[in-house]
Amino acid sequence: MKSPYRLPKSFATTKESSLSDINIRYGSLSSMCAYRLICYDFLGGDMSEVVIIEEIPCESGDGLIAKVTINRPDKLNSLNQEVISALKEMCSWAESNDSVRCVVICGASPNPAPEGKRSKPHAFVAGADITEFVGKGSQEIFEMFSDNAIEAIWNLNKPTIAMVDGFALGGGCEVACSCDIRIVSTRAIFGTPEIKLGLIPGYGGTQRLVHLVGYGRAMEMMMTGNNVSAEEAYRIGIANHLCEPELLEEKTMDIAQTIASKSMHTLGVAKQTIRAALDNGISKGVAIEAKAFANLFDTEDKEIGVQAFLNRSNPEWKHK
Repeated sequence: MKSPYRLPKSFATTKESSLSDINIRYGSLSSMCAYRLICYDFLGGDMSEVVIIEEIPCESGDGLIAKVTINRPDKLNSLNQEVISALKEMCSWAESNDSVRCVVICGASPNPAPEGKRSKPHAFVAGADITEFVGKGSQEIFEMFSDNAIEAIWNLNKPTIAMVDGFALGGGCEVACSCDIRIVSTRAIFGTPEIKLGLIPGYGGTQRLVHLVGYGRAMEMMMTGNNVSAEEAYRIGIANHLCEPELLEEKTMDIAQTIASKSMHTLGVAKQTIRAALDNGISKGVAIEAKAFANLFDTEDKEIGVQAFLNRSNPEWKHK
């Protein structure tokens, strides 16, 4: 759906109002075909939809794909605390909503340029909002960055895809790296420029990039602060797929729909087991895999999948 339902402004999420509050007071929103999550952008001073959730029905007829748009195009979709709060709320909603099969995260396209001016460039997320760093001390920053949306995305049990068009710098690169899969356009640009501010990545980039591109390339990216083109990102393993901008959403949704057609229970087990490889040596990881594999033989979806294969029919998952 290209025209999501817009929540009334009275449904805006603030520090006093959360998605769970909205669901309790107004009934579950999951039955709506599409809707918008609205929150305040205090830097701009006006009501602003800084995160938009669009519910896209699965082609299988079972469940939905949540397309999540970070919507600050005039700020290149940079991460301020209102975006962080809204993304954390989104993660709580997606995790608890049994209808959500896959989460796709993207940045809003540029707004039309005023007459006589050039439009802003495309951006997935161009980094953290640096204006929020001014005057902050170590303790305040530690608290801000310890309980953050990037870790909430990383810890989602649901599959996640970053759909990257344009700049993915600093915190934007880290948002992309916190997703399970990254699909990028040819105009995507990745980078960790924090070193130019006398800083290092603070949303897990020093850890996740090493696993994606290796020790040497991660060191080079973080020590030089140089950007990486879309083609290079694909070559070194940041990006899973590379396509022209006009084909980006189609390619992303094709993969999201394929993932969404699978058993959610089995996908969750797969994600947890693959993640074990990041935290354990290979011997322990193989043992974890063996136990997880065996446990699936006690699930309803395993029997459904095997019988569907033998009968040459499509499985109708119970997600159990």
